[in-house]
Order: sequence, then structure tokens, then C-alpha cells
Amino acid sequence: MIRVLIADDQPLVRRGLALILAPDPAFEVVGEAEDGARAVALAHELRPDVVVMDIRMPVLDGVRATEELARALPESRVLALSTFDMDEYVVAALRAGAYGFLPKDISPEELIAAVHTVHTGEAAVAPRLLTRLISTYVRSPARPRSAPTAPDGLTPRELEIWQLLASGLDNAEIAGSLEISVSTVKNHITGVFTKLGVRDRAQAVIAAYESGLVAAGRRSG
Repeated sequence: MIRVLIADDQPLVRRGLALILAPDPAFEVVGEAEDGARAVALAHELRPDVVVMDIRMPVLDGVRATEELARALPESRVLALSTFDMDEYVVAALRAGAYGFLPKDISPEELIAAVHTVHTGEAAVAPRLLTRLISTYVRSPARPRSAPTAPDGLTPRELEIWQLLASGLDNAEIAGSLEISVSTVKNHITGVFTKLGVRDRAQAVIAAYESGLVAAGRRSG
């Protein structure tokens, strides 16, 4: 059973999210919080597996609450929520340690799938939405490298896969582009994450834009 804490400053939103998750025997909604500070306190008390976290809340916003949880309770994985699908605070939350992001107009099925995904430790953000978000709100160097060198010991193949990942391709699309298997792509991505010192796909894409490996005008989709 996946233990879920819901944090949102709107009571109706909290209740709605709980009513979506509670009937499913895979989930147990263990608590609700009306602001980020309360979310952090309840997470320490209840130790949920997943925290569904609104980004914009009073007292302590969702970004700062996510940062605190990622540092103190990394086993309580954050799924960020926002009213808008293009929101600079979402990128800040992903950088702070959120495992995924959903706009609030998602379907019940999408919410359930995202909570499951975050619980497994995977990033619950559609690759092209992730790329659009980051290319919009992450500032690249003034002069992106025209022929980037591999940082931190990345092999040429890992660098190539990092570029494709940051351009919005999913694992199957990367595999098709390079004519290799999906399992080989996954192995290379694990190596990329380790060498970059990032935890997941979202942080790898942020790193690619910040380094100039990928420029906003070159994204796909």
C-alpha cells in the first residue's frame, strides 16, 4: 500500500484528490496539510511514501517544503501540483527534489498513474512537457557550446544520449534514433545520472540547459 500525504491550501482540492485516491486499495491517504510548513511537519510524523504537493501555498511554499523533505526525508517522494502547466515554480520544485509534476486539470487516471510512478522512484513528467518547462525557465549560457565536450567523464555515447534526453525524447525514441535497445538506453542513462550527480531525468534536463548542451531553440516537439 502506498501511503500518501496531500498538501494544498484549498480544502476542496485536498478533498477532491483524497476522494480520487482513497477508494483504490493501492493507496492510503494518511493526512492532509493546508500549507507547506504543515506538510513538512506531517511528513515527519506520518512518513508517507508520496507527498502530493501544491507549489503555491502560504506560510511555506511548495518549493521550500519540497527542498526540506528532499533533504530530511528523501524516502517521502514529492509529486508537485500547479494550476498552470507552464510555471517557473515547477522547475524550482524539480530542482529542489520533486520527482514529478502534474497540472491540476489532470484526470483521475493520470493522478493515480503519476503517484505510482513517483513511488517507484521514476520521474512523473511527460518528456516534452519537461523540456518545454525547462527551456522556458532555465537560463542557458549566453553562448551555448557548438561542440560540447563530455563533462565528468561521460563517454561520447552517454553525451549523445544526454542530448537526446534533454531534447524531449523518451527512452523508446532515443533507442529508435540510435538503433539500440531500450534496455541499453536505460543503462546509459543510469551512467549519465551517476556522472552528472543528478537523481532523475528532470534534474538531468535542467543540467543540460544550464550547461549549454541544449539550447531552447533546439528542443523537439
